[in-house]
Amino acid sequence: MSRVAVFGCKHTTAFMIDALLADGVAIDQLITIDPRLAAAHEVADYCDLRELAAARSLPLYQARSYGLKSDEDQRALAGFGIDLAFVIGWQRLLPGPVLQSLRIGAFGMHGSSQNLPIGRGRSPMNWSLIEGRSQFYTNLFRYDDQVDAGDVVDTLVFSIRPSDTAETLHFKNTLAMKRLIERNLEALLTGEVRLQPQADLVPTYYPKRSPADSLIDWRWDIAQIDRFIRAVAPPFNGAFAFRDGDQVVLQRAAIFETDLVDFGQRAQPAGSVLEVFPNGKFLLRCVGGLLLVHEHASRRPLRRGDRLVSPPEAIRQFPRNAAGGHDVEA
Repeated sequence: MSRVAVFGCKHTTAFMIDALLADGVAIDQLITIDPRLAAAHEVADYCDLRELAAARSLPLYQARSYGLKSDEDQRALAGFGIDLAFVIGWQRLLPGPVLQSLRIGAFGMHGSSQNLPIGRGRSPMNWSLIEGRSQFYTNLFRYDDQVDAGDVVDTLVFSIRPSDTAETLHFKNTLAMKRLIERNLEALLTGEVRLQPQADLVPTYYPKRSPADSLIDWRWDIAQIDRFIRAVAPPFNGAFAFRDGDQVVLQRAAIFETDLVDFGQRAQPAGSVLEVFPNGKFLLRCVGGLLLVHEHASRRPLRRGDRLVSPPEAIRQFPRNAAGGHDVEA
């Protein structure tokens, strides 16, 4: 019987652990990181898996380094005698010595709106929303020592709808990952899985996103801003701008009206609060129309006439946030 390990540190990891257990897979080792290390690496949607491991009686190892490059981590992993590893919610490569210690190999997921090798790298779901893509390919692939470059086991495609946010796209991707493992589980456990090389194209790579990248540029049109807000919505930090030096986070919004109707907005600069409704929702002037903000976070209530701004010097630091064409060659 193959010895199975799971590497991960996100809520997706917890979901997939329960899915594997429900499918009758015995998980012999869980490798994760503690909250301190997660904070140091700004791990989005981090999940402390210690309680889950205790409840499911799973052997737990908390890595000393997220990249697993320390001698202590590599000695520990070699000693576990792992045959097959599922890498779910672990945003790092597995070092060569770790990969070489696995009899069957390590298998994980990577998605892209244009399929691999296009769109390797970081935060592909967020970028797909920012760029206004209409579909997403989730790939189950075998890890090698390069970024998202391994041979593919299986692929599942789903749609990206105009109402999707980072959260709903994450849910779709989680279900896709679960299904991909279910339909390839027996072959994975026996090591008899069939692998296909990625398409013979020049790979492109999305850059890493950090919380600071969620700054709104009010020069964008309303469609771009709508996509941007949805792309960094919770569980991410949310799109933001500033009002009198205080940060205002726009967590959920929708296009309210375009410039077909004049509600008195045309003389106002982009980022202006035009109206605040009794329930606290408010209208923002954008290039090309009005945005209704359903949920936000701010230190003080917003008022009609307030203006949200983004310092030009800060915008210049993040030119890759503009919609369209963000794939960069390695």
